[in-house]
Amino acid sequence: MITIQKEDVDILRLIQDAKSKHTGAMSLFIGTVRDDGIEALDFECHLDIAEENLHEIADQAKESFHLVTVDIIHRIGTLSLTDTILVILVTAGHRKEAIEGCSWILERIKETVPIWKKDILKDGHHWHD
Repeated sequence: MITIQKEDVDILRLIQDAKSKHTGAMSLFIGTVRDDGIEALDFECHLDIAEENLHEIADQAKESFHLVTVDIIHRIGTLSLTDTILVILVTAGHRKEAIEGCSWILERIKETVPIWKKDILKDGHHWHD
């Protein structure tokens, strides 16, 4: 599953759905809203371009790291402290490919996908570059 959504992510179901007798490793990244003196975070994106970019990243990661499956779910909208922002779940034959592939996907998302983040503060807001 590669998607951008407002709804929370059912991480346990995602893990269950990714299990396969053909894989020996899963790597999971869960990004959450932390308290950096903010009230919440607000995420916006250009949906069509962002989803297309996520699919391209997943395809590149599958090829480069020999991944069997790639799931990327990024949330948009206003998220409160401790809410899930991003889930990346990959499966592979071996742990090294799964861990390295998951890490590579995260960095590519941060570098290339047009998703914008705004800090919601007590006295206003601040957009990130």
